Amino acid sequence: MGRENILMKEEFEKLAAAGKLTRQHVEALVALTESGYCFHRSWGFGKIVSMDPVFARCVIDFQGKAGHAMDLTFAAESLKPISSDHIYARKVSDLPGLRQMAALHHLDLIKLVLQSFGNRATLDQIQHVLVPDVIKDDWKKWWEAAKRELKKDGHFQVPPKKTEPIIFQAKEVSLQNRLMADFRAAKGLKARTAVAHEILKNYPDLSDGASVAKEVVTTLNGEIVTHQRTQPSIALEAIFVRDEIRQTAGTEPGEGELSAALIWQQEMSRVGAILEQMPAAKHRRALQSFKENSPDRWNEALLSSLNHVSAKLAGEVTHAVIAGGKPEALKELLARLISQHQASSDLLLWLARERSDSYADILGPEVFRAMLTAMERDQFNEKRSNKLRDFILDDQTLLVELIGSADLEVIKDLTRALQLSPCFDDMDKRSLLARIVKTYPAVQTMISGEQTKQDASFLVSWESLERRKNEYAELVQKSIPANSKEIAIARSYGDLRENHEYKAAKEMQKILMRRKTELESQIVRARGTDFVNPRTDVVSIGTEVKVTDLDAQTAERFVIAGAWDSDPDKGVISYLTPVAQALLNKKPLEEVEVPVDDGKKRYRIDSITASPATASTPATPAT
Repeated sequence: MGRENILMKEEFEKLAAAGKLTRQHVEALVALTESGYCFHRSWGFGKIVSMDPVFARCVIDFQGKAGHAMDLTFAAESLKPISSDHIYARKVSDLPGLRQMAALHHLDLIKLVLQSFGNRATLDQIQHVLVPDVIKDDWKKWWEAAKRELKKDGHFQVPPKKTEPIIFQAKEVSLQNRLMADFRAAKGLKARTAVAHEILKNYPDLSDGASVAKEVVTTLNGEIVTHQRTQPSIALEAIFVRDEIRQTAGTEPGEGELSAALIWQQEMSRVGAILEQMPAAKHRRALQSFKENSPDRWNEALLSSLNHVSAKLAGEVTHAVIAGGKPEALKELLARLISQHQASSDLLLWLARERSDSYADILGPEVFRAMLTAMERDQFNEKRSNKLRDFILDDQTLLVELIGSADLEVIKDLTRALQLSPCFDDMDKRSLLARIVKTYPAVQTMISGEQTKQDASFLVSWESLERRKNEYAELVQKSIPANSKEIAIARSYGDLRENHEYKAAKEMQKILMRRKTELESQIVRARGTDFVNPRTDVVSIGTEVKVTDLDAQTAERFVIAGAWDSDPDKGVISYLTPVAQALLNKKPLEEVEVPVDDGKKRYRIDSITASPATASTPATPAT
């Protein structure tokens, strides 16, 4: 103890003698004075700036709370002394030295951190301490290099799980001895398989890999047999790692050794359930094994399991089926399950997430209808998972994309189904309905219950209305489905970045969908009529109006027709045009001003008669 600290201790003892401190307080304050650093459970690490026994106070620089004054009694009871060798103290006193250590001596830095926390700390704790003060650059890259060194060094225990602590031990234990000790101590085949994976990953660094491989393979074989019927998924995981270790060691299978083929043959009908019991990281390996060992029946078995597995596993299964050259069977199954409303919520969730152009001819309004059915079925069966519902709410474009190829009546029907669905609360329903209305304003009145305002509708001839409806039917029934197939075909050509056919098809999709929306909005507002017996005391729709241009003193003729009826060369104009709007409701001999391209014209209305040609006038689609 330095002279200054001895003097400070004497001052603390005087305070204790005066009854201002207890003996325990004196010892704690001496320890704080000697260390110079402390830790508070709320304020974190701090540097002790000064101790003042006269006023019985101390001053501490906490991170983000510099110059904090504290009563000595409170300091003694709430602060924990920290050694000057602690990682927190070193960051304050020698940060450049720590950065150099991080660059040149990974193990020394990890050892310092672990010793600061009682020789054990999780990866998250280590990262929190070092980043970004000590390690500014790529932490992941730095840690991967450090971890390789840790596993080779006999002083560190690196667990397979990130949540478990890394341990520093003074006594050195070789990597091989440590791994084999863990393997022998593991309880159960699943735990032994996990250690076997670690052995496989570190095989090149083992001092005697051949003897390790022999013991591991022999032990696993003995336990695989006892698990093949009761826990086939665990048995398969053990078989996979056993085979990889044996392959790495260059040894042959033993006589009577249980193979993956035998388990798959016994469990052919339960392939989906077995895969679900495996970690997601093992699914691809297990699927490959199943296909290799069931060459004649793998496709049928996988497709049968597709509607009974999780969304994540459904993705792996479909990729396996496609890679095996069976995409058409997959699409046929998906289409049937959707049309019959038998698709599970997990399968539909996968399809919604995937939303690949490969399934463009399946993704449609029936998918959303099947989703509502699946969610209602889950609700009835008290299934707690709401992943599909949450995805529908979170994905802002899903609903609109699914109903995009439907005609207006189907969209209205789906809107009603959504309104009646018990799967969404009122607020969520309003959010989903708003997405539909934004793209399809025509359903607004059905949602709000209000009637369309008169000024929102317009009059058209029956002939022009029929033409628009025919155009819409052609669009929905032929053009859009054909475009979806073009997208799917173009996508199969490969790299989408250089796939001009794909880009052109997608651009055409935007045009078609935009026109579909326009037609739906127009058709729902259009009111068909034959314009028979129009009023002739004033200019009205369906009348022929003869006028005189008062500036040029020339006669002109207009036929006021429906919104989509226009043939300017014959004088037929839509009643929505500026000229017609200026003439409407005017009487014979009245003078009116009408807007034209270069200004205005003054007309005098000479006569108003019914126009028999209005309804049969060739219709030109409005632009």
